[in-house]
Amino acid sequence: MIGKAPKSELGLETSENCSDAKAGCQPPARDVATSIADRQLSATSDQCAVERDQARARAEQRYRAFLEFLPEPVFIGNLDSTVSYLNPAFEKVFGWTLNELKGRRIPFVPDSELHRTRAGVKQLFTEKVLHGYQTRRLTRDGRILDVKVDGAVFFDDGGQPAGQVIILRDITARSRAEQTNQALFRIARALHRFRQLDPMLTYITRQVQKLVKADGATVLLVDESRQEFYIPAASYLDTTTGTRMREIRFPVDKGVAGYVFQTGKPMIVHDTAASPHFYDQVDMDADFEHKSILDVPLRHQERVIGVLCAVNKQEGMFDEADVDLLSAVANVVALPIENARIHQALQASFENVRRLNRAKEQVINHLSHELKTPLSVLSASLGLLEKRFASGWDKAVDRVMDRMHRNLKRLLDMQYEISDMLREQHYRAHGILSFLLAASRDMLVSLFEEVPDIHHSLDIIQRTIDREFGRADDPCSEVMLNRLVRVHMETLRPSFAHRRIRLETRLQKVAPVWIPLEVIEKIVEALLKNAIENTPDKGRVEVVVRSGENGPLLEVKDTGVGITAEKQQLIFNHYFAPGDTADYASRSPYDFNAGGKGVDLLRITVFAERYRFDTRIRSTRCRHIPTDSDQCPGDIQRCPFCSEPSDCYASGGTTIQVRFRPAGFIEKTADRVPAENQ
Repeated sequence: MIGKAPKSELGLETSENCSDAKAGCQPPARDVATSIADRQLSATSDQCAVERDQARARAEQRYRAFLEFLPEPVFIGNLDSTVSYLNPAFEKVFGWTLNELKGRRIPFVPDSELHRTRAGVKQLFTEKVLHGYQTRRLTRDGRILDVKVDGAVFFDDGGQPAGQVIILRDITARSRAEQTNQALFRIARALHRFRQLDPMLTYITRQVQKLVKADGATVLLVDESRQEFYIPAASYLDTTTGTRMREIRFPVDKGVAGYVFQTGKPMIVHDTAASPHFYDQVDMDADFEHKSILDVPLRHQERVIGVLCAVNKQEGMFDEADVDLLSAVANVVALPIENARIHQALQASFENVRRLNRAKEQVINHLSHELKTPLSVLSASLGLLEKRFASGWDKAVDRVMDRMHRNLKRLLDMQYEISDMLREQHYRAHGILSFLLAASRDMLVSLFEEVPDIHHSLDIIQRTIDREFGRADDPCSEVMLNRLVRVHMETLRPSFAHRRIRLETRLQKVAPVWIPLEVIEKIVEALLKNAIENTPDKGRVEVVVRSGENGPLLEVKDTGVGITAEKQQLIFNHYFAPGDTADYASRSPYDFNAGGKGVDLLRITVFAERYRFDTRIRSTRCRHIPTDSDQCPGDIQRCPFCSEPSDCYASGGTTIQVRFRPAGFIEKTADRVPAENQ
């Protein structure tokens, strides 16, 4: 009989093994439930993780889409401020792309903002948020933008700082507009305080220099009679440069200013060395390097009256915003400048009338005094005539009568000369001197009629006059101006060795001058002596030889007391006298304020008429001693207004120029000059 397998072998439990099954033959029900729950939880967790990743990806996509759509520049940085993301607006505004800067710091902080930027970063990481922080940032092409910064620190899942997100709003246009409006309002409100042109222009140039953040600013006005630019005001970081700029003149068709004046359009020159419009003679005269220039026209009623100029941008380059700003300033100041020019011209005309009236009175007084001389001659001649009459009429009486006739004619000639002087008509200084010499000669003849060697004495007097003022028939020769000036100054140097004057020379090689050698030496000595005698110790005198527009140019500049405006306009006029003889100290030549009677400058005038060269003078009276009665102590160290020599250099001084014609020009034109003018 086939036995039957136990139920346990069939998988059925028996009563015997039931307890064994309960003891461990199969898992307990709660363990199975736990295992199932864990599997379900794991699956749920994985599903949540997937959903979280998908949600994070969708959020990141939405966030990135938002940033890319946002019109404001945004960059996301790591904790070390390196770039992890830049939006398109950042690339558009600042010029850098994400590929160029990812993992790097953005090189857009100007040097002037480094300190404030470090403080801003510190504030951001301390407070975790930053709002409305205004600063400036560079663009890739070198422009500087005004920006407002908002930022925040973001955190990782563990709550630790993970990076920063920064929004930069470009507020350049708005801040420039506000700045322009404030500047225009400030300038317009201030202009009415200035009655004189020069202080007004000085104020304008200082405002321009600050507004566009430039090394310097100038106003160039047009001298229509000479067709030249002149610079009545210039503000530079270096005050010495500003002083030199105010001494410069150049033709209205030269330089960037000439182009702006001719076209009426603003012009930016980023690199003067590469610009065909730049006029480097200005740099040579000012001893300054103009690297970049912005010029805008000063326009009044469709007429350009000058140019407003800013030079050497301190940060970045000049741009259209600077053009708009400077043009707005030019529009505001053009009318006040023109009004001030008219006022100044009217005032100058009034002062000229007053000066002419004073000159007329002086001349009339001089005439009444000088008429005594020929009248005395006539009286003496008549006395001699009376003495000779008793012994009969002889040749001596004939000579006396001849002198009477000559002096009567001389009275009439003097009347004509004085009439021309009062009408400001042309007359020749050498003719006046010759006339006075003739009168003196006849007077001496009358006084020393009985002296046998009187003619020898008169010859000595004649030679003395000729030595001082030269003879018209002195031979001319080609003179190398730079070489002669250098040699003659060394000859003169021992004469002023006792003075503590800083003497500088710039002697360039120029075309030869056709003129007597002794005449040039007298001109050099006269100008140098005049400069040193009017410059206090520790002052500076500069002697320059260079090529001018029409020929060689000799220029002597000093930082002395300067000449008042009243005397400056009369200094090369033939009736000008510096002052009464009693006003001058009896000192040695070249001493400070040694004084004189104006003979040196009158002598240059005689030479200028004879040899056809021009003389010009520009002078600024020291502002601390504005009138002729004010006295300079004669030493910068003893001046209460100066703490160092540069203070004196900037306060006053005189520049006298002698503009020669080159030798070839003189030789070609000599034959066309009438004999009486030679």
